[in-house]
Order: sequence, then C-alpha cells, then structure tokens
Amino acid sequence: MELSVTDLADAEAFYRSAFGWEFNSYGPQYAGIVGADGEEVGGLLQVPERKPAGGPLVLLYSVDLDASVDAVWGAGGTVVNGPYDFPGGRRFYFTDPSGNELGVWSSA
Repeated sequence: MELSVTDLADAEAFYRSAFGWEFNSYGPQYAGIVGADGEEVGGLLQVPERKPAGGPLVLLYSVDLDASVDAVWGAGGTVVNGPYDFPGGRRFYFTDPSGNELGVWSSA
C-alpha cells in the first residue's frame, strides 16, 4: 500500500498519532511504513497536489474501533462515515490531512 500525501511530515505525524505507525525515512519525498515485524509494508509518497477521490478503498483493522475513531479525530483526521455495523463487525471511514479516504473495521 502506498498513499500519496501533500505534506510528508504531517502525514507521518497523523498516522503515528492515530495508529502508532513507524516509518523509515528516504528523504523529503518518501517514507516507508514499518509493520509489526519490522519489515516495510507500504509507504507515503509526497506529491504536489491531492489525488482525485475514488479508486480502491484501503481498510485497516482495529481491535478497538471506538478508540480508533477518537485517535483519528485527535490526530487531525475527519471521520466521514460511521461507525456502523456491517456483516461480521463494525467500520468507519475517514480522510487524512491529505484528503485520502480510508476505512477502519473491527470484527463483531
């Protein structure tokens, strides 16, 4: 997974605060997202302007959905839908400071 962001430092701060993510820095335009096992699982790429909305939706898993909602708001994101029940659990959608829309789900 690679997310296009308009401000790399702000994006790192947002995802670190909201989800506890860690990063490897590769200069002013790219940061690798470090997974729980220490391996990179994706990245953040700084781009000059926001990408158009639409396309595939990235879903993140949370063991505590309500805490994730609070963390997204607290880190400067915007919850745009939910949380709500769906077959197998609950979910919500949010936008990050660069305008990317992602979802977060938890099992029932």
